[in-house]
Amino acid sequence: MNAKTHLTQPLRRPRRAFFSPARMGIYAFLISVSAFFLLPLYVMVVTSLKTAPEVRQAMLFAWPANPQFGNWVEAWSSACIALQCKGIQGGFWNSVRLVIPATVLSVFLGALNGYALSFWRSKWGDILFGIMMLGAFVPFQVMIYPLVAWFRLGGFYNTYWSILLVHCIFGMPLLTLLFRNYYVAVPQELFKAARIDGGGFWRIFLQLMLPMATPMLIVATILQLTGIWNDYLFGLIFAGQDNYPMTVQLNNLVGTTFGERRYHIDMAATILTSLVPLAVYFFSGRWFVRGIAAGAVKG
Repeated sequence: MNAKTHLTQPLRRPRRAFFSPARMGIYAFLISVSAFFLLPLYVMVVTSLKTAPEVRQAMLFAWPANPQFGNWVEAWSSACIALQCKGIQGGFWNSVRLVIPATVLSVFLGALNGYALSFWRSKWGDILFGIMMLGAFVPFQVMIYPLVAWFRLGGFYNTYWSILLVHCIFGMPLLTLLFRNYYVAVPQELFKAARIDGGGFWRIFLQLMLPMATPMLIVATILQLTGIWNDYLFGLIFAGQDNYPMTVQLNNLVGTTFGERRYHIDMAATILTSLVPLAVYFFSGRWFVRGIAAGAVKG
């Protein structure tokens, strides 16, 4: 009886020491990496709250004696960029006006391409997919001049539509790859059953496949939203002066050469510019990890 009881008892793993060398090494590495990435952000925040005399004291890590949140208000509404003192609020609304439709359109087209290449296989489907993947590895700087020439011939260079089209084009290869890898693992029987029930191309895509790809939709939206918001080069070249995004406005503010160098205002403007991608990652980071994991398992 005692032997039987001994055999049926679950095996207990030995408890690991809380301060083991391996665990202490992992925590030390994680803390050092976190400090490496958070230290510049701390300097930016601290500098944005200082007065001009405190900035000139060159005490980079010192907390301001009297935090000046008015620096953020000035950077937003009345900081001088060239000859205009309207802050960076105009660039913010230009970015919003660009990011929302560009993200929605590019994610939708990427999902549509991935669906078509996964289930509606055609003679030239693999060749088309290979060409799109080739575009993902070609440096986009190489394509700038041909795009400028093409848009100029079309008569819409330096317009809102040119910058919108550029972001949709350059987002297509990666988004197509993500959605195709996600849809490839979906059982073909599910697609065939929908076809037997009378579903066509668009009905199957909109009512079946697109809702199933919610994790990948979240990942693609985060990637596109943050990528378009943080872009500087495309906005500078294709947007035109009336449609400059917030990053271009920030560069123009920081690069202003006349008058006093107001680093506290520059840092406040930088914080305001980075708030949107920081908020996106802060509030949707767990969804991003889940979507990446789901795509990895299914792909």
